[in-house]
Amino acid sequence: MQDRFIKQISQLPADLAAELVPMLNRHFSGHFDPQQVAQLMAASGLSKSELMFHLLQIAKQLSLAPISQFHVGAIAEGNRGDLYMGANLELQGRALCHSVHAEQHAISHAWLNGETGIKDIWINATPCGHCRQFINEIEGGAQVNIHLPNTAVKTLAEYLPNAFGPADLGVAAPLMQKQQHTLYCDDQSDPLIIEALDHASLSYAPYSANHSAVVLELYDGQTYSGRYAENAAFNPSMMPMQMALANLVRHNHGFDEIKRAVLLESSAGALSLIDVSSDALQAISAVPLEHIVAEAI
Repeated sequence: MQDRFIKQISQLPADLAAELVPMLNRHFSGHFDPQQVAQLMAASGLSKSELMFHLLQIAKQLSLAPISQFHVGAIAEGNRGDLYMGANLELQGRALCHSVHAEQHAISHAWLNGETGIKDIWINATPCGHCRQFINEIEGGAQVNIHLPNTAVKTLAEYLPNAFGPADLGVAAPLMQKQQHTLYCDDQSDPLIIEALDHASLSYAPYSANHSAVVLELYDGQTYSGRYAENAAFNPSMMPMQMALANLVRHNHGFDEIKRAVLLESSAGALSLIDVSSDALQAISAVPLEHIVAEAI
């Protein structure tokens, strides 16, 4: 079991802890498939709701919060029944706009794993306005069920009445609805650039057309990626560097393991993410950011 879970596992019901420990191995990155969920419920005798609130204590351990010291966990259930954990992420000494909220993290986790929608989200603190707006951007977001401790389940529409979202700006294919954008660059021999092209082509940038992605390569050769996820309210957009760093932390790696970092973005974009991406990277690593501009076809 990973060291970051040792304290919390001792506070869970014994039957649940015994079943959970083997799952929290070195490969665990916050994902449970439906079979594992059923296995945990059967072994612990807990209802699904009871199980989720216990698992939030595990999700909180994925948090990195050097500024606020306030650790938040979230679990998103995808349309396929898989569970995706997320937690808040802050960068020491950098502006709060670089922060990743737990709900953003969980949704991006699901999106990177091919999910096209979210049914339910469990959170250990009331979702802030930023997160309500982010959830509202996804396919069917208004109908996502929000679960909080000791609180009746409500849909996002109840937490965010009279919402402003993608449809108000003429966007017919919201976040998480599968889409493909064609990008091209001359260098087809670099695996990191190929991976960045793949993720950028799946990114969501209906307001700026800056389809983009970040790929981080570690010294051991593993790579962790993030895609741009824009928002109708603009500020709740999730930058590809934020998503890539959250992905890396969720997989229990340190920033000192980063060997290369690549930002690839579309030539058709009305903006560039180079400055904000470089600033985030410089906060945690001396590795320079490689910038690739791909042609939009």
